[in-house]
Amino acid sequence: MITFGATPAKELLFPETTVTPMTPDTAEPVSPTEPIAEPAAAAPLSAAPEPAVAASAPAAAAATNITRLDAIEIARRVKAREISPVAVIEAHLAVIEKTNPVVNAVCTLAADHALQAARRLEADLAAGREVGPLAGVPVGIKDLTATAGIRTTFGSTLYADNVPTEDALVVQRLKAAGAIVIGKTNTSEFGAGAHTFNAVFGATRNPWNPALSASGSTGGGAAGLRCGMFALAEGSDFGGSLRTPAAFCGVVGIRPSPGLVPKYPTVAPWGTLSVAGPMARSVPDLAVMLQAMAGPSPYSPLIVPVEGRDFVAAARAGIKPGLRVAYCPDPAKIGVDNEIERICREAAFQLQSAGASVEETDLDLSIGRSAFLQLRAQIQLTNHLHHLGKLDKLGHNIAGNIRLGLSQSPRDLALGERGQAEIFHAFRRFFERYDCLLTPCTAVGPFPVEQNHPDTINGQPMKTYIDWVAHTFVVTLAGLPAISVPCGFTEARLPVGLQVVGPRWGEEVALGVAKVVEDAHPVGFPAL
Repeated sequence: MITFGATPAKELLFPETTVTPMTPDTAEPVSPTEPIAEPAAAAPLSAAPEPAVAASAPAAAAATNITRLDAIEIARRVKAREISPVAVIEAHLAVIEKTNPVVNAVCTLAADHALQAARRLEADLAAGREVGPLAGVPVGIKDLTATAGIRTTFGSTLYADNVPTEDALVVQRLKAAGAIVIGKTNTSEFGAGAHTFNAVFGATRNPWNPALSASGSTGGGAAGLRCGMFALAEGSDFGGSLRTPAAFCGVVGIRPSPGLVPKYPTVAPWGTLSVAGPMARSVPDLAVMLQAMAGPSPYSPLIVPVEGRDFVAAARAGIKPGLRVAYCPDPAKIGVDNEIERICREAAFQLQSAGASVEETDLDLSIGRSAFLQLRAQIQLTNHLHHLGKLDKLGHNIAGNIRLGLSQSPRDLALGERGQAEIFHAFRRFFERYDCLLTPCTAVGPFPVEQNHPDTINGQPMKTYIDWVAHTFVVTLAGLPAISVPCGFTEARLPVGLQVVGPRWGEEVALGVAKVVEDAHPVGFPAL
């Protein structure tokens, strides 16, 4: 049993009053018509990145092989001293140098930081000291998450030169497990938007077609993973920000149960809609990273049981015979692209060959569409009270979120809470009959990178500009674990994500189902 994430090796040492307030991400653009405008010039990866050394053809091939290994295999080879942690980092830096100009996934490169950490790990291995389960694994950290000594901008011009002095708790846990931070990954401003774009670094592009969106707001993490820039990515999820980018880019991302991965620093410690979580290229890698991140902390009031839980074993175990699975093509009642729905349906019913019982259900969660808007606006106001005098310096998405929070009435908030209660009870009744819910993760496929959001779903105009991510944000309201796992490709060779929703505190169920889906639908690497 793996227990390394249950208790942090080190808690934050700084008082909360000295930390730049962190804000959760939301899956919602505000302006329905305004196109994306690229910055005049691309921002540099870092203030003074070290240039990568040109590699010979055999060395380049070896580097490519390293960057296509799973995180678990990298850690195994590093601990067995079959491969140097410095070589691992150098290989990934070479991929970043080659592919990042195309997709813009890494917004601040931490080459010196990563190489120094790799050399320390190398010394520990040489001395026979015990190392963590993620030893030598390069990880990308979302640019909403504080990293000591590495620029953290939140995707906002207000913090373009912000360099924290302490790591966020989740970064401390990943480092304690042996992971090496290689850079910060691009996000929408303060995470407000399901398309990764900001005025500091510009837009992140889809690795399968750079003319298209990588989704958001953890778009930099998803795109960088699929290109081989790092083996794991940390992110956050409010309305779907770990799930929709995973779907667009062909990786796996999990929204854990609120409280399983404690968030600190945060101005809203009791909040349950925004969570931190992992992304990876495989379900076992996702599980091992989740294990490292999970566990209670005195810095968070939300607690989810972790004792005796082994996420990696659950992922590898797959599904139990007779698992009761329900597939719902449109739980938010927004419509779904025909090709995406067909691919998801086929993947869902293929689980029958693995021993699951699968049937279609008409679960109606449409009340969650208005409830999410109302609750999200209140949370954004809470998170940005310190920005009320600077709304003119914020982008349209986040400024619009805050203004909506200011304009709401007590009745609006009451309706939002009543709607969330209906979602909770709808799922409570659902899980009395079934063990797992499957849905399309997104209603549409990747759209042009210049757009803030798609305009239509299956040819029909959207009723609101965030409808296309409603399948994920209605699940957010229920507080349930949910994974996006690749389940096939469209005719245009774009990946499709299937959303796997587990019961309360049921990450193990979701991981097992996702592993079976993953095994049936290998992804590979894009030709960049």
